[in-house]
Amino acid sequence: MSALGFVELPFFSITALVADEAVKAAEVRLLGIETTGNENLLIRLGGDVAAVQSALNAAAHRAVQLGVNATLRCLPRPAKTLETLIYFLNTLNPLYGGTDQFLPTDFPQTKNNLMSAKQEAIGIIETQGLTAILEATDAMLKSANVTLVGKEKIGAAYVTVIVRGDVAAVTAAVDAGAKAVGLLGKLIAAHVIARPHEDLVALLPK
Repeated sequence: MSALGFVELPFFSITALVADEAVKAAEVRLLGIETTGNENLLIRLGGDVAAVQSALNAAAHRAVQLGVNATLRCLPRPAKTLETLIYFLNTLNPLYGGTDQFLPTDFPQTKNNLMSAKQEAIGIIETQGLTAILEATDAMLKSANVTLVGKEKIGAAYVTVIVRGDVAAVTAAVDAGAKAVGLLGKLIAAHVIARPHEDLVALLPK
């Protein structure tokens, strides 16, 4: 890879949507998503300079659509020693119980896994408040035939739950989950990705 691209923006749910848009827009690889301990996360992309820049343009456009500010940067010919800041072991953050990164190597896949995952939509609900996300998750699982993928924390009481299934079921589940949050916490985002890119799917539990 002759260039690295970085997109820093708030909330895991929004970050997942922007990352999906970026890797669909150009021939780049999603190298990982790094947490910062608050609501911000950093998307790391790799590819040739033109592809990375195209991916960043798509990411910027999607961020505007979602109503968030994003910091974007393309680094052509990154210094070799910079790799130590890009590729490092994942650890569990003791402050909030979430991981420091989301990496494709954390959830190895077979070709059959990828083919199956491409046929399923994913639904993402993020709240600020654990009680709210548990209520939302219960509503999602009861309202439609979806599978719970996992729960992710990024600090500052922001929690995301992801489900998967066919588009109709995931849409119904996300709608039910969003309504269930009510006054229990703050609903950050509720979204459906109908055909998630395999690089994004690779970062998530199966």
